[in-house]
Formats: sequence, C-alpha cells, structure tokens
Amino acid sequence: MGMSVTISVATEQDTEQIFKLQYLCFQSEAALYGNYRIDPLVQSLDSVSQEVAADCVFVARLGDEVVGSVRGKVTEDGAAAIGKLCVHPRLQGHGIGARLLRAAETALSEQRGATRFRLHTGHRSEGNLRLYRRVGYEAVGRSKGADGVEMIVLEKQAGAYATTA
Repeated sequence: MGMSVTISVATEQDTEQIFKLQYLCFQSEAALYGNYRIDPLVQSLDSVSQEVAADCVFVARLGDEVVGSVRGKVTEDGAAAIGKLCVHPRLQGHGIGARLLRAAETALSEQRGATRFRLHTGHRSEGNLRLYRRVGYEAVGRSKGADGVEMIVLEKQAGAYATTA
C-alpha cells in the first residue's frame, strides 16, 4: 500500500465514515451472537454525530479513508467508558486497535481527568478479550446489554500501560 496508518482526533467530517465502518465491523459480532440488533448496528447517524461532537473520539486513517475508530467519555465516578472500538476487517491484527485505545486512554486521562478506564465486550468475543488483556485490562464483572448479549466488564487504572501494547 505504501501508506502508514495515522491516529487522530475525529472531526465532524469523519462522522459518516465512522458510521459506515462501525456497521461493517460489528457484523462479525452480530453473527457471533446471532443478534443483529446490537447497539453498534442500530445506532443512528445522528447519534454517532453527537458522540463525535461531545465525546473523545479517535480515528485511524489510511490516506483519506477512516479504517478504525474508538470513543470514550468520562463518567460520574471518574472512570472513562471506552466503547465501539473497531478496525476495518482487512487491517485487523496489525496493532491499530491497541494504538486507538492508547490514544483514547491518553486523552481521557490527560485532558479529561479519567482515573481508570472501563470497557465491555461480549463474552464470546475472544479476539477482543485477548486485545484488552494484552493492553492491561482485567475482567471485573459481567453485565447484560440492552440487546440481551452477556458482556464482560474490564477495567484498568489510568497510566497502566502494558509493555506489549
């Protein structure tokens, strides 16, 4: 390809590409659970636009194409909720997801005061769980999503970066 993937803060102009990428990337999760009503697949373009405007959102770009994204926001308890991490299927397994997570974690702790990070993933999502454990997250509980999917809740303290990330 000859180009490298860059990580940057998402802009309003990225909203539609993020929306389409999210829909593409979460098809495999939906298939894994036999549930095509999971939140990333039913979220509206307006809702994604609102998150880009208000939350801490990063994208991975290959040239002009958005090939990855992640969102986060600080919750009332000082934790940062990180979600909807996705990387285009053709580029998965190259460290882009870990780079996106690191960018979001850094911004959320340094600019928004997060003291720890929290995310969740489906209990059957082994690839996601491997990534999150590799970058320092530990399972702290389980919950059930509004869509009925059993989720594993993972956390790590701000500043706790795994050396393999």
